[in-house]
Parts: sequence; C-alpha cells; structure tokens
Amino acid sequence: MSQLKKSSKNSNKSSQSSSLSMSHNSKENHLKGTIVKALSGYYYVRAENTASDSATIQCRGRGVFKNRGLTPLVGDRVMYSLTENGEGTVEELLPRSSELIRPPVANIDLAILVFSVTEPALNLQLLDKFLVHIEHAGIPAVLCLSKQDLENDGLETAEAQAAAASVNRIYRALGYEVYGTSSRLGEGITPFQERLQGHLAVFAGQSGVGKSSLLNAIVPGLQLETNEISNRLGRGKHTTRHVELIEIGGGLVADTPGFSQLDFQELGIEDLGYCFIEMRKLSPSCKFRGCTHVHEPGCAVLAAVESGEIEKSRHEHYLLFLAEMKDKKRRY
Repeated sequence: MSQLKKSSKNSNKSSQSSSLSMSHNSKENHLKGTIVKALSGYYYVRAENTASDSATIQCRGRGVFKNRGLTPLVGDRVMYSLTENGEGTVEELLPRSSELIRPPVANIDLAILVFSVTEPALNLQLLDKFLVHIEHAGIPAVLCLSKQDLENDGLETAEAQAAAASVNRIYRALGYEVYGTSSRLGEGITPFQERLQGHLAVFAGQSGVGKSSLLNAIVPGLQLETNEISNRLGRGKHTTRHVELIEIGGGLVADTPGFSQLDFQELGIEDLGYCFIEMRKLSPSCKFRGCTHVHEPGCAVLAAVESGEIEKSRHEHYLLFLAEMKDKKRRY
C-alpha cells in the first residue's frame, strides 16, 4: 500500500509541465483554477477567485500528461481551457508546494490526524506511524481526538481515558497541537474550525474515527455519508471513496478515504529518526555520526529515553518501525 508522504519520484515533474501547454492552444485562452475533485477519469476544476458554491468545470487531462508520467491531483493549481461542449481540458499543472502519495493530494499545508478516544480504540503506535509520514512530507500536523461525547454514555473505558490523557501529555510536549471534539454535541468545533482558516488541509486517520462526522459538524448541511463502527471487527466501514476538497469558509479540506495501514515503501531507514521530532533534535549530540539510536554507546537519544526526557513508547515505536523497514528491505 502506498503511504501518506511526499512523493520523491515526481517532485519536479509538475514544474516541467509548464512547457507542455504552449504548443496546444494559445496560452491567452487558458484559465487558472484548482482541481477540487477527481473521479472516473474526470477532473473537476473551480476557477480562481470564484465563490465556493460556484459550479465546477468537468475536465479531461491532456494525453501528454500520461506520456510524461504526470498525474493531475486534487489540490493541483492548473491552467485549463474550455471546450465547445461546455466541458474543459486541463492544459498545464502549476508547480506544487507539496505532494502526497496516499491520499493523492497536492499543495496541502496542514495535516489533521483524527483519532477517536474509543471505538476504535486509540492506537498510539498507529498515531506515531502517521506522524512519521507527515514529518517526512514536511507538512505541519495537528491532532484531533474525536468522539469525546462517548464518555458521557459510559462507553469509554479507563484504558481509553488513559490513552487520551497520554496523547495530551506526550504530544503537546513535542509541540503538536491537540484538539478535542464531539461532533454529536458540537463541542470543540468552533476553535478547531478557526484553526483551519486559510489552509488547504488533509484529514487522515484510520476508518471509523469520525472524520466525515467531524466535517458534517463543521459545515452544516454537508451531509457526508457516515457509518457506524462494526462491533465484530472493531473498525469502521470506509465511507469516503474518493478525494474531494470541501469549502469550510475561509479554507479547504480534503476529505479522504479512511485506511488503517501505512507502510514505509519510500522512506529510507536513515530518514526514520529524523521523523521523530525529539530524536531529530538530539541526534547531533550522539557520539557517532549516523547513530541508529538502538545500541550505540554515547547515544544521546538512548540517554534521553533512560532519563525520561524521551517518552519510552515513542522510542519503542521507533524500534518497531525500524525492524519493519529492515524486514521489507530483506524481502525485496
């Protein structure tokens, strides 16, 4: 499975595409817009400087994109032309500030990692795996703990309460913002919505954590499809089947398909430590250059784990991810 991180293969390809449009149509006839949805081979483009409820133009991408290994993504700023049948053609991909592989979105400048306090149970290992990919992509991350109303129903266990407290204690200390929300009760929605203003944000997290319910609470009348958690499997059904940008009043959010697994396919072993903020800061103090923070003498990271300066669970997850990456490398 592809992962939530910046693509390394095509990072320069979007800027190369600027020359592709010149020979097709007069550039004076081109309009600028943003791809807000991609579905069944069509790209739905909203013209620049138009109202959020303006109709989008259904466009096809030029065949030359495929020939050059370029794929238009939701979030791409593009130049497009209108065709006689009222549709359009994406002529040019403008340079991207960021590019994610999964979900496939361009120009994201804020990642919202949504985790429920219960149903499904809060999984700190999975949270750290998401954060590794987000840090590698170089995109600021905000944590959102959803479904806080379940505590009022007596459904939240002591373990879930402890996990939520751990998130606030561990991740706030690392500099991450943490928001608590209840979509059903409307609690925490206003400050969270204010945080999204002026950004093109992506919502990510495993299935069933309440991403669609949260967006429905932020944008009244949106009515994204939601599904209850499967009690037998302990996870939610996938309610979002394609990537689409949603206007939230002063910002855009990419509602993305839920998923519960990430791999490290394109993340180098030497990059892993950098993706843990606390290890990134301490690694220059390690005795040996290229220290893996596993067993080396004079390792500043190991010393910080021993003293409690670095949370033990974070280092344990780092070791698990390192082993996973080495195992994949051996197999391939």
